[in-house]
Amino acid sequence: MLHSDLTVLVIDENAIRASIIEEGLREAGHLRVTVVHEVNGIARIIENLKPDVIIIDLENPNRDMMEHLFQLTRTVGRPIAMFVDRSDTASIEAAVDAGVSAYIVDGLKKERVKPILDMAVSRFNAFSRLQRELVDARNALEERKVIERAKGILMKMRGLSEEEAYALLRQTAMNEKKKLSDIAQSVVTAAGLLM
Repeated sequence: MLHSDLTVLVIDENAIRASIIEEGLREAGHLRVTVVHEVNGIARIIENLKPDVIIIDLENPNRDMMEHLFQLTRTVGRPIAMFVDRSDTASIEAAVDAGVSAYIVDGLKKERVKPILDMAVSRFNAFSRLQRELVDARNALEERKVIERAKGILMKMRGLSEEEAYALLRQTAMNEKKKLSDIAQSVVTAAGLLM
């Protein structure tokens, strides 16, 4: 996806600051920009607009507003860049925990909007890739454990060697056109019922 094709949602209660961000985005070639000046009802707007990137600008955010936005950002699964005028360690940590990709304190200048947006997208993509890899690795580990248990059950119940038990699982998976781990899970489940 070309960065200029992105749909960008800007959430900013201050119209002057919002226009700085919007101008920076348009100068960078982003034409699909929606600006919202009200935080209330933002979840519905995000659902309808389905933005590729969200930019949140808060002059001096209060705790409640930050918490509301962080709860929202945890659920949307989009790159988010957040501009704030001042911050503290707790707010920064909360932003990172909430999945904010770029958190900029006291740095709202239109020239900075595009590089910050690009960085937010890149960091979000890198983080998403790591999360997928982690899930894949966990799944692979779980599948291996189930296969090992199934082999153990077959070795014990049918007096097979480890290689024979594995070959039987593999052959059954091929015959039934199923994944090896699914066949192994069936063996483990059946053994649980029979023992």
